[in-house]
Amino acid sequence: MTHKHQQLTNPSPRRHAFPPLRRPRPQSDGQPLDAAEYQQQLMAGFQQGISDGFGQGMEQGKEQGYQDGLNQGREAGLIQGREDGKRIAHTEFMLAARPLDDLIAQMQTQLDEHEQRRRSELLQLVEKVTRQVIRCELALQPTQLLALVEEALSGLPEAPKRLRVLLNPLEFSRISESEAEKVSEWGLVGDATIAEGECRIVTESAEMDVGCAHRLEQCMDVLSQSLTGPQDESAT
Repeated sequence: MTHKHQQLTNPSPRRHAFPPLRRPRPQSDGQPLDAAEYQQQLMAGFQQGISDGFGQGMEQGKEQGYQDGLNQGREAGLIQGREDGKRIAHTEFMLAARPLDDLIAQMQTQLDEHEQRRRSELLQLVEKVTRQVIRCELALQPTQLLALVEEALSGLPEAPKRLRVLLNPLEFSRISESEAEKVSEWGLVGDATIAEGECRIVTESAEMDVGCAHRLEQCMDVLSQSLTGPQDESAT
């Protein structure tokens, strides 16, 4: 036992063999490759990977570009289609509405003519009624003509040296009965050429018509302008 124990406790040393750091890849036939061939195949695989990756990227980029272009083209086409549709619709609407525009213009012309006739008839009616009112007033109070004569004389720069006032004979007769002093003061004279409601003043330097017709004509001109003015403004 002593001898066996001595053999176990004092074994003889053995050399340890470490494995190689890199083993060359075996060929398809089982033969190992040298370093040059291994490096060549490694580079070939690297290049193939780059080529495959580039091709795949090109295909993906082409597909993405196609989709983006398709979407952009579709959107641009829709926008352009809407614009073209609006323009065509507007043109067709204007063409279709042209007869209606012509009809509206004709109606407006007729309405304007009717309005003009209505205003003209209104002016004629106002003038006719006014003349009747004046005739009635002068028949009741013929001395109102003297107020017109007095107003005209007060507007002269100086009193005339010679004065004659021509009246209608009928009105002269009525005034002579109520205002006898004015007949001699103003030289009132009946004249058959003077219409009722008219009066003419004759001085050494001028003649003036101060009758109702002249006043009425001025009033009718103002009234005509007031009636036709709004129509002209609306037409513009």
